[in-house]
Amino acid sequence: MKRGPFASRTPRSALRSEILGFAVAGAAAYATDLGLFIWLRGPGGFGPLTAKALSFLAGCTVAYAGNALGTYRGRAPAVSRARQYGIFLAFNVAGALVQLLCLALSHYVLGFTGPRADVISGAGIGMALATALRFWGTRTFVFGRSGSSAPQEWAR
Repeated sequence: MKRGPFASRTPRSALRSEILGFAVAGAAAYATDLGLFIWLRGPGGFGPLTAKALSFLAGCTVAYAGNALGTYRGRAPAVSRARQYGIFLAFNVAGALVQLLCLALSHYVLGFTGPRADVISGAGIGMALATALRFWGTRTFVFGRSGSSAPQEWAR
């Protein structure tokens, strides 16, 4: 009886493979987001918010596809792919909010207003915290195994 791509590995090895797959999917998503944003703002002629919303959505779609078809391909979905994508998108939006919160806290509350401080808080600390949230949400709620620690209401 086959149990998926991580069945014969040690738990630590399986986690490393999962983190690596998540990182590769995330890198492809980042490249998609950035490239599409630059194109939409330049030759595409879109405004900054529309361009960012569209590029963010495209990046999320690439990340979801990379995780569904790569990292977590051995896990049968407990819910429809559409619902799974919706949950995935919600965790990505939450991650974006974490980055904005870190930037706002640093800039407006702590008074670190220089460009370097903004990069460190938003793209450094915020990105690290957002990535941890996305990884946890993706492996637990989006691609969690049936009977996993994910709440049962997510599986309905």
